[in-house]
Amino acid sequence: MRLMIVDDDKNVRQATQLVFEDTEYEVLPCANAEHARVAAQRKMFDIALVDLSLGEESGLDLIPELLEASPWMKIIVVTADGRIDTAVAAVRKGAREYLRKPLDAEDLRLSVDRMAEFRRLERRVEELETGTEGTSPESLFESRSATMQRAIDMASKVATSDAVVLITGESGTGKGVLARAIHQWSDRSDGPFGVVNCPALREELLSSELFGHVRGSFTGAVEDKVGKIAATDGGTLFLDEVGDIPVGIQPQVLRFLQDREYERVGDPAVRSADVRIVAATNHDLQQAVRDGSFRSDLFYRLNVIPIELPPLRERREDIPQLANLFLKFHAAKLGRKVADFTDAALRKLEQHDWPGNVRELQNSVARAVILAPTSRIGANVLLTGEAQSTLVPDAATPEELVTLEEMERRYIEHVLGRTDSIERAAEVLDIAPSTLWRRRRKYGI
Repeated sequence: MRLMIVDDDKNVRQATQLVFEDTEYEVLPCANAEHARVAAQRKMFDIALVDLSLGEESGLDLIPELLEASPWMKIIVVTADGRIDTAVAAVRKGAREYLRKPLDAEDLRLSVDRMAEFRRLERRVEELETGTEGTSPESLFESRSATMQRAIDMASKVATSDAVVLITGESGTGKGVLARAIHQWSDRSDGPFGVVNCPALREELLSSELFGHVRGSFTGAVEDKVGKIAATDGGTLFLDEVGDIPVGIQPQVLRFLQDREYERVGDPAVRSADVRIVAATNHDLQQAVRDGSFRSDLFYRLNVIPIELPPLRERREDIPQLANLFLKFHAAKLGRKVADFTDAALRKLEQHDWPGNVRELQNSVARAVILAPTSRIGANVLLTGEAQSTLVPDAATPEELVTLEEMERRYIEHVLGRTDSIERAAEVLDIAPSTLWRRRRKYGI
């Protein structure tokens, strides 16, 4: 938690700092409004203690500027003015609490702690709303595979550091789940966890998503936006499918990795953020470097701690355990009284190659839980969900032979037309949303 103290009295600043010495708070004292403005532009703050009398300026005028820089900031007004109209004016400007001088250390500490708890709850809600909590049980990482166990052990060892982690592996192997686990295992677990899906946005919008923008900086920028880097200050940012970052903004990403500094689109002010980067890709980045589509210096900055996740076909010993985990999870989530698999069903699961890996297995089990007519899932129910049983409209007839790519294009259009979101369509197709975005771009859908 970052705490800003804005007071023109040096003794008050020092005394307030002492109250929060040896606590969880990173404290920055500011002697005047201008100092506070500059600090707020450079870094994100969670809480601010603002004196209303700041020399020739009023703390009331500073409040909206601080909130514009960090919309989530909790502002506590501190003043010797005890008039009710002053308190009301401060609240209308955006202050959350109002403390009178002289300050009692315990009251001050309780007020700041209360604001910190509000901020933690907001982060928790943000995670739940954006789905960053994930839906897979944590025991997904209990593996009998030596290869998988080595990857998990490596992730748990490096989680407590701030080193950049690059997770590689085929689509559906659990790269995003492992990235969230690294965050939860780290000292940043109380901080925010953000996700940027690199293939999903064109260059200009991806730059805005990462770094933020100011109003009017490009067509459609109707208001200022805080980017994911600023929003995850103090936490972890997951760059999903980092190999798809356009060449044009790779230097900006490299600069942030090197110096933790960046600029918003349309704003020359240099900002900084304390963000741990975890990236993932199913591309061969070294080949991309040779092809010229990925900068070599960015690759080396990302490839500090490489972790490769094996495909499910190379860890078949984990399939029964994973299937049962998914069964219990989805049965509870869907309210279905489905208890286990028949022996024939488990054999069928173990014999399948799972080109979509763990994600495909989870989706197949989820469909089977929905379709199972009894408390046991039989072999006849498995792998017969929507993605495999629905016929593609206008499919090729013997008289109209088309390529496999054309058939794929038609089926993707079919699924997109019958689902209400990209995420749902990707789930039906048993592919990652980032993969679906690439297919749409490839086929012009």
